[in-house]
Amino acid sequence: MSLLLLLLGGCNSQYDHPAPPRVTTAPKFPSQNSTLAVPIELSLDDIQRGLERRTPKKLWSIDEQRKKCVPGQRIKAFGGRLKVTPDIGCRIVGQVTRGPIRLAGSGQRITITLPVNAVLSARDVGGILKSETADGSATVRADVRLSVDRDWNPHAKVDISYGWTEPPGIDFLGQRIRFVNRADKELAKVIAGLERDLQKEIAKIRIRPLIADAWKEGFTVIELSREKPPAWMRVTPSGLGFSGYRVAGRRVELTIAAQAVTETFVGDKPALPAPTPLPPQLQTVQNAGMRFFIPVVADYAQLEPVVLRALRKLARRGIRLEGIGRVEAKFEKVTIYATEDNRLAVGIEAQVEPVGERFGTRFGKAHGRIWLTGVPVSTANSQVVRVRNLEIFGGADRMAADLLLQLMLSDNVKQEIASSLTEDFSKDYDKVLEAARRAIASRQAGDFELSATIDEVDHDLVQVTGAGLFMRVAATGKGQIVYSPK
Repeated sequence: MSLLLLLLGGCNSQYDHPAPPRVTTAPKFPSQNSTLAVPIELSLDDIQRGLERRTPKKLWSIDEQRKKCVPGQRIKAFGGRLKVTPDIGCRIVGQVTRGPIRLAGSGQRITITLPVNAVLSARDVGGILKSETADGSATVRADVRLSVDRDWNPHAKVDISYGWTEPPGIDFLGQRIRFVNRADKELAKVIAGLERDLQKEIAKIRIRPLIADAWKEGFTVIELSREKPPAWMRVTPSGLGFSGYRVAGRRVELTIAAQAVTETFVGDKPALPAPTPLPPQLQTVQNAGMRFFIPVVADYAQLEPVVLRALRKLARRGIRLEGIGRVEAKFEKVTIYATEDNRLAVGIEAQVEPVGERFGTRFGKAHGRIWLTGVPVSTANSQVVRVRNLEIFGGADRMAADLLLQLMLSDNVKQEIASSLTEDFSKDYDKVLEAARRAIASRQAGDFELSATIDEVDHDLVQVTGAGLFMRVAATGKGQIVYSPK
């Protein structure tokens, strides 16, 4: 029956197959929750110099008359205790000085050490000795832990202890004149002052303006790729929290974690996000790392000549149609675009005529364009995309006798179209990733440098969009905003 209808079709036929609807939607990328580090460096040397200025070298002095430098001795006698030697008085004169204050630390530990030296004399001891001198030394040690309050003011929690390595005292007449109690009383005042001064030095560090500026600079748009179409990442900070500190050498690095929303756009550069005022500190911060998408695109114009070359090569080898025999086909143009249901529309413009003794060229040529649609298919973490389920758009039952349609329905032509519609994103994949790495490696914004690294990539299934076949690559890494004045 198909052959009879073909013969009745006339010497020449022009076929105008309706085209599938064209979809012009842009690729969609969901927003990602990201975390950027905002390191702020403090100098241990600056804090140490501040404590040196605040703490006097001479901690205290003493000049007092004591009635009982050496208490009188008593013995048991006659049911009681009898004093056999009198109390011995003396004049105590001396001073306590400090050595250099030292700050050091590693990890999360900051230690302050303060050497204390006491030189005390017991003079006119009972009118017997003119002077006896006692030396003593102690080491005051402070363990400091830093924190940042809700309004971004730094604080220090101080745990101070000390011990006398040589308690000041004098041996006289078999007894010890001790000065530890007096020294402890005065040293307690010094310790309280040291803790107070340390809090003042820490409070002098104005980190809030730095954080406020870094917060403002975080509202930005970064170009990921200049390729056609270009790609952009928009960063919108949403919160800040103190995530800890680390001591390395003579530096203390406070780390502020900035939570942000990162969005990926393709095509025109998106509008800058509007900065908001610096918010209070978050209680907890989820460290999600820097997360965003990198689009890898295959333009449909790149696929069209590949399909056309494959069909022309097939035509040169010769094509046979069932029930008709050998035909001469001339493929003229291939058009590819996005259509509905995540499918590709493939238009093949060609002319075909039977060849041979049975039909020959006397039956003329069929010419026109046939439209097929297919589904791009990819597997997880593979950069190769293939097109499956190629079908004639709108069905083929009504037009099964058309010679051009018979050509497109033949297994070898459909197989050639499907195999040529294979896109290997590998080369573009690596190229786009490298471009994105360079783009986000360093970006100066005022006195702040925004930078990020890509540590891990993953991608999901391909998208059919108006701009091309898109492979959505999910990138995860580390991002930070560093204060780097020019």
